[in-house]
Amino acid sequence: MPFLIHQLLVISALDSNSQTVSTYILTVMTLDRYLATVHPFRFNHVRTTCIASGVVGMVWVLSLISITPVLMYTGLMPLHNGQVGCALLLPNPSINICWFTIYQFVLAFALPLMIICVVFFKILKHMSTSVAPLPPRNQQVRTKSVTRMAVAICLAFFICWAPYYILQLVHLGIQNPSASFYYVYHVAISMGYANSCINPFLYIILSKTFKRQFIVAIQLAHNHFRVNPSSTEATVSLHLTADLIKRSSKRQMLPQSCLNV
Repeated sequence: MPFLIHQLLVISALDSNSQTVSTYILTVMTLDRYLATVHPFRFNHVRTTCIASGVVGMVWVLSLISITPVLMYTGLMPLHNGQVGCALLLPNPSINICWFTIYQFVLAFALPLMIICVVFFKILKHMSTSVAPLPPRNQQVRTKSVTRMAVAICLAFFICWAPYYILQLVHLGIQNPSASFYYVYHVAISMGYANSCINPFLYIILSKTFKRQFIVAIQLAHNHFRVNPSSTEATVSLHLTADLIKRSSKRQMLPQSCLNV
């Protein structure tokens, strides 16, 4: 039984952390887009691989801190059929469950969604008001592309995660949930997980820069392992020519040495 408790604790912590950290990383990526678009030169020294790795590490630490209640109060709850289930055993369930649901709703959904929407609004506002050294048509195309990406990412985040957190809030007012409620609840959880899978495809489909960089990365990886036929043939022909020259020189020197003897 102790092994089962620790196993459930690890699974619950990983599950809650994956939900939170995916949302935080999406929020950080949106802030990075803001720096790259609005302040491309001012913060260029900050947007490095080393700092990005440090920020991702800080996001994971912040996510682990935010799920402290899960780490502290996850345990086994006896069910009516004699079995046990994994649950969040808060000290005062009638009050603390409500506060924990609101806490989770604000930190993992409402606050990140607000930040993402505000940041994309500022990006679009900057692009519409700034004087860019581009023709008007190219500027309109660029603004339209960024607008599509902003709307798509915000809608995907809201559509995927809103059902889960809305059902969490609805669950506070339901004493005995029905089987259909649990079915819809599990579908909502799957939609939330799907958001992490959808975002890379949104960037690939809607961002031409991302497409170009992605293709360049694939080509570089392909060329790294590919053998160049022209260079191989040239090297082989060079070795053959040098070998023939050595053999012919030996054949020409042999009669002379025999005459001297």
